[in-house]
Formats: sequence, structure tokens, C-alpha cells
Amino acid sequence: MDARNEHAAKAIRNMPPVRRARSHHHSVYVVELSGTVWNEARFRRANPDYVIGKPFVYVGMTGIDPDVRFDKHKAGIQSNRYVREYGLRLLPQLYEMYNPMPYDGARDMEVELAIGLREAGYGVWQA
Repeated sequence: MDARNEHAAKAIRNMPPVRRARSHHHSVYVVELSGTVWNEARFRRANPDYVIGKPFVYVGMTGIDPDVRFDKHKAGIQSNRYVREYGLRLLPQLYEMYNPMPYDGARDMEVELAIGLREAGYGVWQA
């Protein structure tokens, strides 16, 4: 190796590692739950201000496509019990406008979205 190549190789070895830009691939999602979820005492206790006639929903966040995540819930793979037993369908009109986002944004938005829906009278479960 000649002196120039040796110098270049040494310079490359001494460079700090390159950080990849984080992609915004996390999402929040909302699943409509069957009305029979209201028979669950824990769900009722979590929703003391539920307005009769409003939907029951589960709010979550994921690093994969919300459709795939919903299918995993229904298949019992890392699932929430309320979604597995009472989940009917995704409600994209309640979450699509926020996605995609970074992990921290999705984590915070999951909580904010659940609070907002609960304040609007929805029955909400958010784990």
C-alpha cells in the first residue's frame, strides 16, 4: 500500500461512525371495538364519562403498517385482549392524518389521541 492509500485508510478508520437518519415509520392507529366490551368492568372503570352512542375504541402505536398490526392482534400475536376479543375494524379517519412519524412522536400521539377521544365521549382503551 502506498503512503497516500495508507493515509486515506487511516483517516477512514478514525472517522466517527455515520448515523443514519431515522425514518419516520411509526404510526398510531384506532380500532373500533364491539359494544360488548362495555360488559368488561375494567373498561367501564376506565371510561366514567363515556357518552352513550359513541364508539368504543382501542388506541395503539406501531412500527409496522396498522393493517398488519391489526391482523396480528386478531391472530393473538403480541395482542391486546380487548382488540383480540372485541376488535372489529380499523378507523383510519381518526388517525391517518398523523402518520407516519418518529417513535417518540407516535408514543406521545398515542396518549394524546386517546385522551382526545375520551374527552369527546368515546369509550377508549389505550395500553
